[in-house]
Amino acid sequence: MSKLEKLINKLCPNGVEFKTLGDIATYRRGSFPQPYTNTSFYGGEDAMPFVQVADIEDDGFKLKDKTKQTISKIAQPKSIFVPKGTVICSIQGTIGRVAITQYDSYVDRTIAIFESLNNKIDKNFFAYCIEVKFEFEKQFARGSTLKTITKEEFTKFSIPVPPLEVQCEIVRILDNFTLLSAELSAELSAELKARQKQFSYYREKLYKSNENIKRLDEVVDIRLGLTHTPKYVENGIKFISAQNTSNDYLNLDHVKYISQKEYDSITDNAKPKRGDILFTRVGSNLGHPVIVETDEKLCMFVSLGYLRIKNTNSVLNTYIKHWINTENFWSQVRKNVHGSAKVNLNTGWLSKFEISIPSIEEQQNIVNILDKFEKLCNDISEGLPAEIEARKKQYEYYRDKLLTFKELKK
Repeated sequence: MSKLEKLINKLCPNGVEFKTLGDIATYRRGSFPQPYTNTSFYGGEDAMPFVQVADIEDDGFKLKDKTKQTISKIAQPKSIFVPKGTVICSIQGTIGRVAITQYDSYVDRTIAIFESLNNKIDKNFFAYCIEVKFEFEKQFARGSTLKTITKEEFTKFSIPVPPLEVQCEIVRILDNFTLLSAELSAELSAELKARQKQFSYYREKLYKSNENIKRLDEVVDIRLGLTHTPKYVENGIKFISAQNTSNDYLNLDHVKYISQKEYDSITDNAKPKRGDILFTRVGSNLGHPVIVETDEKLCMFVSLGYLRIKNTNSVLNTYIKHWINTENFWSQVRKNVHGSAKVNLNTGWLSKFEISIPSIEEQQNIVNILDKFEKLCNDISEGLPAEIEARKKQYEYYRDKLLTFKELKK
């Protein structure tokens, strides 16, 4: 029998009292002077942290280390001061984010502030209870686009209040579980970071050869996408853009279509084929090579370009793909950027880039090594959010189980 079971059997074998939030705490909503757009209400000398819903972490009952906004001295008298160590909970928009504040602050009207807790309830136990309660009640919240739970409504919410010894043991169990989950996530994140660093190191080392240097246009044909926007139809030839290459593969789930007639009228330069290496020409995902692995007819927009190997017996497309991610490639990009010029990969630049082309056997060896590293990094990267989600569900299951009590009959 666990320590918690022994405590329950000893202290509350017949059930526990349930009390409303109105019986347990005094509370009020935060506030902020209107309008929000008045710049004099933010920052300046003696400004203080101003807590909004986005400043409450999703888990861990804490605020972010630094709030997005600070409240000015002239606005502070029109807001609500919340001292360090106060329980707060979001009641509008993203409902049910709970924190025990780590620093003095002022709080927005979208947040409820719980003060003067009954001495029969532990602060951390109370935080766990209202997290569960608001998580459940938010499905019934009023409002169509902006959901809200009013002060009058949550006053009547009831939660279990077992003896303090039981509360403290439940808090200890849940805190330890949260700590272990955080440690596991940190370990996986550190492992991913280490593998990515190792991957980058070996990729640079493998591409450092100065043998058999070629201009890129000696090795590949460089083509750019369509510069005008075609007329779209409901079905037909798939028309792709940079958003279809945002992953590490060509995603054709969400595409636009052009007619066969329009496709036939378009130059072949904008029509990538199997084996071509697509790259993003502009934007935050600049470069990002993806190999076409379909025989479908495709047409592409100017946000994309592609490289087509001239002699597949002497150059591997996978070798070129990995090269685009190396410092060798990006150092040559930087040489062509002057001042504040917007980076735009084009044929004028790319054709002059230099690349080492070893034997086909050596290229394959390099690709094999990098593919293994890439797969390892991807496996960890995909496994990390899955593990975090699994831990979250596990935490919610045990939290709900630990906070479920039989109500004591009066």
